[in-house]
Amino acid sequence: MDVMHARCCGLDVHKATVVACVLTGEAGGRVRKEVRTFGTMTGDLRQLATWLAEEQVTHVGMESTGVYWKPVYTMLEGQFELVVANAQHVKAIPGKKTDRKDAEWLADLLRHGLMPRSFIPPTAQQQVRELTRYRMSLTQEHAAEANRLQKVLEGANIKLASVASDILGVSCRAMLQAMIAGEEDPAVLAGLAKGRMEKKRAELVRALEGRLQAHHRFLLAEQLRHLEALEAGIERVGQEIEERLRPFEAQMALADSIPGIAQDTAQVLAAEVGVDMSRFPSGDHLASWAGMCPGNNESAGRRHSGKTRKGSPWLRSALVQAAWGAAHTKDTYLAAEYARLVGRRGKKRALVAVGHSILLMYHAVLSQKQPYHELGGNYFDERAKETTRNRLVHRLEKLGFIVTLESQEPPPLPAAA
Repeated sequence: MDVMHARCCGLDVHKATVVACVLTGEAGGRVRKEVRTFGTMTGDLRQLATWLAEEQVTHVGMESTGVYWKPVYTMLEGQFELVVANAQHVKAIPGKKTDRKDAEWLADLLRHGLMPRSFIPPTAQQQVRELTRYRMSLTQEHAAEANRLQKVLEGANIKLASVASDILGVSCRAMLQAMIAGEEDPAVLAGLAKGRMEKKRAELVRALEGRLQAHHRFLLAEQLRHLEALEAGIERVGQEIEERLRPFEAQMALADSIPGIAQDTAQVLAAEVGVDMSRFPSGDHLASWAGMCPGNNESAGRRHSGKTRKGSPWLRSALVQAAWGAAHTKDTYLAAEYARLVGRRGKKRALVAVGHSILLMYHAVLSQKQPYHELGGNYFDERAKETTRNRLVHRLEKLGFIVTLESQEPPPLPAAA
């Protein structure tokens, strides 16, 4: 095989140690190999960088193992050409696996140009990515704590969720605070309803009659405090994300023009994918990288399961959430796409398909620097007009109707003044 890099190094990164294998030597000549082990403290990584510089190494390759590769990458960035590879793509031969052999294997792959490079976003994007992921974790924790609060209410036979759609709304929070303070009269609690909840006071009186005990009040007080702290944290993180993405307000506005994408979703897409679409040759390349398209699995001329491969769970979650919102819009292309798929493919597959379309649209609007152009909910019928007409006529005839079709003439133009 051709030698692509004459002086390279493979790193086997662990939590406490980094095993480095340096290979030097021109093609056709003798290859010199040296293996050393370093710690992962900052001082140890500086020693690693100094040694690599002394060996005149030009390229360094490593696996993306958890989060342990990140400080190594940060320390060596700017000094060497770094290649980070998916561990699944550079597996060593089974039965011959040690830390030393792993480092040698990675160095050999890198030397011959056989280590596929993973996409590592710029530092600023990595920072926003950490913030958006943390906000999503806080949001998930908030939902879990709200479910625990609901469980306490059900244990006390308080059926507030059967009447109110949001037990953390303004009215319900006032009722919960009153319960914690010791109020037990259902009529008094129902009197705290505000806005549209006032029309449900009779139902609230019945729902708020339960057996709330001292330990229930203690749990509700702790859970409400936890929820308020989480909400304050989510708000602070959201402000930090918004401030860091302020230079990209134009790109955020373009993304927000796509049905289903709200501000939070646009921020997640900017953090996970970025706003520079030049690194992805096409929308299909982006969808493949994100794991939002069917996989290829064919053998002996037969296609097997085409399930999507694993991509970023944070990106998939945001796209599916956006797809769910787009599926419930009126007279839009995405809602029509969901409706034509959900019946025969199921809800989950339909949402992934709509999420795939949203990702393609995101690539298109940022590449072309033009807002989203709505195709309309009738797009699929117009694209196959004759097929749609024949199908609907056939269905009516099966119901016993005699169908006569007459083409609708376009309305006349107004007369000139």
